Amino acid sequence: MNIGIDIGGTNLKAGLVDDDGRILAAVREPLRFRDPETFAETLASLARRAMEAAGVPAESVRSVGMGVPGAVSGGDILYTANIPLKNIGVETLFRRHLDLPVLLGNDADCAAVGEYFCGAGRGTRNFIVVTLGTGIGAGLILNGRLYTGMGAAGEVGHILVERDGALCNCGRRGCWEQYGSATALIRQTRAAMEAHPDSLLHAVAAENGAVDGRTPFQAALRGDPAALEVCARYVDYLAAGVTDVINLLQPDILALGGGVAAAPEELLLRPLQKLVAEKCYGHHSDMYTEVVRAELGNDAGIIGAAMLDRVI
Repeated sequence: MNIGIDIGGTNLKAGLVDDDGRILAAVREPLRFRDPETFAETLASLARRAMEAAGVPAESVRSVGMGVPGAVSGGDILYTANIPLKNIGVETLFRRHLDLPVLLGNDADCAAVGEYFCGAGRGTRNFIVVTLGTGIGAGLILNGRLYTGMGAAGEVGHILVERDGALCNCGRRGCWEQYGSATALIRQTRAAMEAHPDSLLHAVAAENGAVDGRTPFQAALRGDPAALEVCARYVDYLAAGVTDVINLLQPDILALGGGVAAAPEELLLRPLQKLVAEKCYGHHSDMYTEVVRAELGNDAGIIGAAMLDRVI
């Protein structure tokens, strides 16, 4: 069995995971970053707490896997956008407090590994998870191995879908995540609310307390024309990027993860499947990648981190 640690920009989660992918015990705490040394000590403490909660000694644990929201290489964190970590030897720091082997993966990579062994990717050889959140990321399992490139593979959010389009944080214009991420969906929803002051979008946002990724889908279910237009346009942009990823890598299955992926199937997944089937190059030879919803939810990162030793 292994420890999996999911490092988020807000919370840290650790779980003891058995060889079948079951989480035997899990602990979490808010991220309070001070410096790399304290950060590594906190991660080691979380791992110990997970073992203690399951009643398992450290001698029974093979390794600790960590899902990092950024680029990694070996035991080093190269860069994270939302935590001030750059070129940090986190394995060395961690083992000062808990002497277990450490494996690092990008957070989207860990989600893909979890889904590959225990979720939507079971039984495949080539499998991709695309995560829809603040940005868009992807984890790539190719021929049964995690593909990491030089440490930042899977940055599919920076595929170009709109020439000379919106400025992206990466410095380019028209990147997919400016149109297909949860952040983009919220921005599109707010623009529709401004253009349509009588839309149900306003009432739904008030009921939820804010405009979020659920707002357009909830209003669309109630038949609101402006919301239906937002959803349709968003799915069209989503399909553009998904089609490019499939055309490039031809996976058996591509799974969508992140909060937006939980939207009603009739408004997101089904129209997306239809558009992708029409647009993908494989339709010329009746070779179709199956586009599905990821299955593990918030557990994917912990499970995948714990199973990194199987794919790298």
